[in-house]
Amino acid sequence: MAIKMGQSLKQSQSLMITPQLQQAIKLLTLTHLEMTTLISQEMVENPMLEEIDGEMDASTSDDSSREEMDAQEVTADNFSGPELIEGAKDTFDWESYSESFNSSSSSSPNMKESMSPDDMPSYENMVSKNQSLQEHLEWQLRMESLSAEDLNFALDIIGNIDDDGYLEIPFEEIVGRHNLERDHSIGMLGMVQHLDPIGCGAQNIEECLGVQARMLPERSPLVELIIERNLKELEKKDYAKIIKDFGVSKEKVKDAELIIMGLNPKPGRLVSVEETQYVVPDIFVAQVGGEFVVQVNDEGVPRLRISNLYRSLIKSGQSDAEAKEFVQDKLRAALWLIKSIENRQKTIYKVANSIVRTQQEFFKKGPAFLKPMILKDIAGEIGMHESTVSRVTTNKFMHTPIGTFELKYFFNTGIGGKNGGIDIAGESLKLKIKELVGNEDPKRPLSDQKISELLSTKDIVVARRTVAKYREMMGVAPSSKRKK
Repeated sequence: MAIKMGQSLKQSQSLMITPQLQQAIKLLTLTHLEMTTLISQEMVENPMLEEIDGEMDASTSDDSSREEMDAQEVTADNFSGPELIEGAKDTFDWESYSESFNSSSSSSPNMKESMSPDDMPSYENMVSKNQSLQEHLEWQLRMESLSAEDLNFALDIIGNIDDDGYLEIPFEEIVGRHNLERDHSIGMLGMVQHLDPIGCGAQNIEECLGVQARMLPERSPLVELIIERNLKELEKKDYAKIIKDFGVSKEKVKDAELIIMGLNPKPGRLVSVEETQYVVPDIFVAQVGGEFVVQVNDEGVPRLRISNLYRSLIKSGQSDAEAKEFVQDKLRAALWLIKSIENRQKTIYKVANSIVRTQQEFFKKGPAFLKPMILKDIAGEIGMHESTVSRVTTNKFMHTPIGTFELKYFFNTGIGGKNGGIDIAGESLKLKIKELVGNEDPKRPLSDQKISELLSTKDIVVARRTVAKYREMMGVAPSSKRKK
């Protein structure tokens, strides 16, 4: 069968997402700080937008009511934008306006005269950056007298060290990229490992702890041998095996264990500390008269309106067709942004209010009383789609009388509801497991099966593997490693 090219007409329907709708969806996923930043950018790019300052007089109120009517026209199905207002040919003195308006500074003249550039705080005093582990190691390395070839090899090692202080790739791979003798390469690795913090550049935990043990003020051959040969047995508290291998008393093994516990298995963390991430809550929940009241955080969100200056320009009708088209496009974009912000705040309030109504016991008694809840439950209650609820709960935080929580924290599937048991949220199950482990006998720690049996006495039916899963999520060691 021959293949040939041809043209044909085809009529079909498809769903198109307009730029305005994309902006409205994007606003739902933004945090409070991101939204205020976006609004500031839009106010710079769109001259039709201006912020309402102070109390509005009667004329401003009338303008706002007219703007709301315009916004309703914009959100209609055709979305053709409000018509240009025809009427009286008001004149506007652009020359006098441009002379009197100064957009270069928001400070008062008196303040500018009283402060010189030398009095202003420098940028370096306002912004700082933590030094990374690689930068810290490289700074020390460059104080050594090294040849260019040795320096490049050592920098290659440092560049492949992760935040914990371990090599991310095999050492042999780094050696293969350079023309150094193997013994000399091992010596260069030892130099990097002896930089501060000691042990960075190791390939495994035995090598890392071994380097630190050899740098102790009082070296202990037993400590170094245990790290090299019997670290697994020490982790399992198998003292008998260590005593048999080295022919020493249990007291000496215990003393060596204390020394090893004082070493750092992740030396890189001493330098590469993650920066603290501060969050601004999008919702505040306060208890008023015995009831929990929800309030959306509007602090820093400017109240927007259409600029009276450009409204006058539209009314005057003195601009040409190209200017009118530009103003009309900016007017539609401004009205859509105002409406999108309003819808965003309303949607966040609906979702937060529904969460508070569902989780009353949580807000009164704490995380142990968190109920199982999924996106579908909230979506059905407020009459929205699950995807909308998911966008609203992304990167949003709620400040409550018992702490600040991410909105996604409240969504947990039910666990333990089979065989007559009660449903319990995953976070609540973690707290109950943690409580049982915290109250156990250190000499006879609870196994996962035993924890499952104890939970069943409280009508929480969960399998042993479920207990193990949530125990590992909390970073709790198994019973064999918790035994003392």
